[in-house]
Parts: sequence; structure tokens; C-alpha cells
Amino acid sequence: MTSRYRSSEASQGLGSFSPRRRTVVKAAAATAVLAGPLAAALPARAATDAPAFLHGVASGDPLPDGILLWTRVTPTPEAIPGSGVGPDTEVGWVVARDKAFTSIVAKGSTTATAASDHTVKADIRGLEPATDYWFRFSAGGTDSPVARTRTAPAADADVSGLRFGVVSCANWEAGHFSAYRHLAARNDLDAWLHLGDYIYEYKSGEYAARGKVVRPHAPANEILTLADYRIRHARYKTDPDLQALHLKAPVVAIWDDHEFADNAWSGGAVNHTEGAEGTWPARQAAAKQAYFEWMPVRPAIAGTTYRRLRFGKLADLSLLDLRSFRSQQASTASGSVDDPDRTLTGRAQLDWLKAGLKASDTRWRLVGNSVMISPFSFGSLSADLLKPLAKLLGLPQEGIAANTDQWDGYTDDRRELLAHLRSNAIGNTVFLTGDIHMAWANDVPVDAGTYPLSASAATEFVVTSVTSDNLDDIVKVPEGTVSAVAAPVIRAANRHVHWVDTDRHGYGVLDITAERAQMDYYVLSDRTDPDATTSWARSYRTRSGTQKVERTYDPV
Repeated sequence: MTSRYRSSEASQGLGSFSPRRRTVVKAAAATAVLAGPLAAALPARAATDAPAFLHGVASGDPLPDGILLWTRVTPTPEAIPGSGVGPDTEVGWVVARDKAFTSIVAKGSTTATAASDHTVKADIRGLEPATDYWFRFSAGGTDSPVARTRTAPAADADVSGLRFGVVSCANWEAGHFSAYRHLAARNDLDAWLHLGDYIYEYKSGEYAARGKVVRPHAPANEILTLADYRIRHARYKTDPDLQALHLKAPVVAIWDDHEFADNAWSGGAVNHTEGAEGTWPARQAAAKQAYFEWMPVRPAIAGTTYRRLRFGKLADLSLLDLRSFRSQQASTASGSVDDPDRTLTGRAQLDWLKAGLKASDTRWRLVGNSVMISPFSFGSLSADLLKPLAKLLGLPQEGIAANTDQWDGYTDDRRELLAHLRSNAIGNTVFLTGDIHMAWANDVPVDAGTYPLSASAATEFVVTSVTSDNLDDIVKVPEGTVSAVAAPVIRAANRHVHWVDTDRHGYGVLDITAERAQMDYYVLSDRTDPDATTSWARSYRTRSGTQKVERTYDPV
């Protein structure tokens, strides 16, 4: 039975994830020059040459018969992330039906090398659907922590319910990842969705908590090179709350801009200076390579995160990549938001999304969407609120017409997609969104200008940030101050918006049954407190067949 599970992907380690580029840092130079900043990405370890699993273990992209396992081994003390040094190391993995590993169903081994930053992936197949499994890795007599994972239901299974944690925008320097800890404590998640900005690229101190660094990240510089991106991913993977959540449930992740650079597009980014910071293609390639090395993500198309997962007859989940193919954000220089030659998705991805939504035979069609699709008019916000909102969204602080980084900046793509939903009578489409550092519950109108007289084509639940600054942080006033003023104005100018909270940090829990999809919004007491508590804030749901959001007064 063991040999059945030693797939080609597992035996090759990263398989199709093998890096195309090697770091230009030579071993001796890396050890001598970079030892300080690289070591900052590691937790403390004993002074031993024994291999260690300092960055935890994780699983992701559940299938009915499989799961993708991940870890990073530190084979020797000098083989720190981004160093490009360290010996080839055999890493074993084992999967069992029980936490004590008395019923082993799969095992195998692969080789971790410096070429892949000593990260390991094993794509396990032949498992049973809708089943909990436990797994661990081992190397040189050292075992990793034991983690739980769960496979997806069979494609034709009648599933009574699904429950997902939903998060986005976790800025290391702006606070602690208590949101992850509270999700890990639930013990009821089929998986958790990360909708982008798993890491941030800024230099130390550039983007913190109301301007104050809660905890310094590594490296201290803005990340530009493959070594930089590897070190930053490694720093994040040392967080105990993030490790705890990865130990409890599989993740389904997409990237947004900060996995690359702020407001990234196919040819550059706001936070990239061509020449002075190298070339954009080289930086983008480095960011993608590090991401696929360090994340348990199985790309359907090489170099992207768009793919589709199915959870029985109840739901399928289309995951988007809204950075790799997009045109530059609209401005005087780069064109109008309505220009049909500009795209957010790219032609191939939009056709793939439309075809998948039309062909879907599940009750719910979920879309993992890194930037908000619902239109958003700034209405009559006063200047003192308009300017910080513009800063939050990365927009010019005068003369704003739209947030051009969102679907508002690419109206032709949005119009085509929503028309497709309407003309093909595709119901129960729910967009799950991050990016904007606020919580929203929206209808997605075909024509926002005439809504509610015009139809709603879908619904959207937007989760706030785990730690990244939102409006009250930018204005530096007590939590809730800005939202009390801004939320009514935003809702008055956007009648499809049922709720917006501009000021708090937290996460969501999405619960799905045949009758409804419900998002419970949770908020943290203090993102800067490692022991922050959590509390339920609000819940909204969309009932099957309605394409509209309504408030419900109890969490699941």
C-alpha cells in the first residue's frame, strides 16, 4: 500500500514547482555577509547539527482523494532561509487516520535541496473523501509537529454543510496574528481561505501600526530578490499563531499585490522603481518562485494561482489571480476605467471563469477574489475622511472617481462577467474578497446607478485585515470613530452595500448549507496584543436563489 502513494510529485519534492532560477548569492558570501539578517527569520534553536522543522508544517488545496503537504527543513544551522546553502536532505512524510499514527495510509520521502530553499511538497493521492487525516515529516531522526488536514467531499456527494475560515491582509509589523489563533481554536473548519497579502514587501517601519512597528520583520529592507522574498516568507512562518492554524486545517490561498509589491500589475507596481530596484520581470519571477516554494498551493497553470476546487454537490470554489495578467491601473497616463482594451483578469482567465460558472452543477458558486467587485462610489465624504480613504486605497488624494485597483478600475471585465451571470441565469454566486482592510456585505448590482431597481447578479462578503491599517488607524482616532461617520455616508451613496465597518481587524467564518451562505464577522480586541481576544461583530447571509444579502442576528 505504501508504494501506491509515492507519486511522482512526492518523489521529486517540488515536482512541477522546481525552481527555474537559482540565487546568485554564493555559499561563502551568504554565510559571511547575510548570516545576521537571515538568521532573524528563524526562531531560536538548539546548538546542534540535527535537522529541524523551524517553520512548521502545512497542508492545502484539498481534493476528494488528495491533499498537498508542505514543510521546510533546516538541515544544518547555516542552511537558513534565503542562504542558498545546506546539504541535500532526505525528508520523509507519513499520513495516518489517527493522531497516534497507528493506522498509516501513506508514506514516502523526497529530497530537500538548497535550490528550493529546503522547502518540501508532497502531493498525496489515493485518500478517502471528506476524511480527517494526520501527517508529519521527519529528517535525520527529527520529527516535525503533527498536523491535521481534511480532504474534500466526493464530487457527487450530498454535503449538508461546509465551514471555512476567511482571512486577508496580515502585516507582520502592524501586530500579532491572533486572528489565526482564534480560527485554529475552533476545531470545526473544513479549510481556511487566504484571499491575499499573506506577506508584505515593505522595508521595516514603512508600513506598521499607526506608524509604530509592533515587531520588526526580516529582512529589514524592502524585499526585491529571491533571497529577500524567501527570508520574508520564512519570517512569517515562524509566527506561532500562523503555525497553529496551519496545523489544524488545510489552507486554500491566492495572492494579491503585496506578495509582489504594492498595487502590482502585469508590467510593474506602484512600489517598484524600474532600474533602481532591478527589472520588474526579475522581481515578479522571484516573488512567484518564493511563493510556490513556501506555500501549500497547487497551481493549475504554471506561475498563477487561478484554479478551481469542488466540495461535493454543495459548492465549487473558483480562485482568481488578479495580478499576473492585469493592465496598469487607470490614470491620465494609462487610460480610462471603461477602456475595453484594459483587463483585470486577462482574456484566458475571464473565459475560464465564465465557462466554469456556467458549467457548474453545485448549489453554490464561490469565487475567491482578491479585490472588491462591488462598485463603490465615494459619495459626499468630507475632505477629512476622503483623504485618509484615498491613502488607504493607494489613490490620488484629490479628484478621485473610483478605486482603480479594484474591479471599479476595469469596468469592461466586470460588465462582461455580470452580464454572463444574468444572461445564463447563473444564481448563487458569492464573491469572497479581501484587500480593502474593511468588512463589507454587498449585493453585486448589474447597474449600480439604478440599484435597487436593477437586478443583483451576485453577492459579496469582504473580510477586513488581520492586522493592516484601516481608516481609524490612518486618522489615528479611537476604534469605531471613523466608521460611525463614514459608514452611513458610504451606504447612502452605495445602496447595494448592506454593511461596512471601516475600522476593525479580524476575520470571517463562512458557513454554507443548501439553504444559505452565511458570513460571520469577528473582530479582535487589540491587534498589537499577542493575547488579543475575539468577539462576534455581525452576520450576513444570502439565501439560495435570491442573489441578495440580508442580516441575520446570530453566528453559526
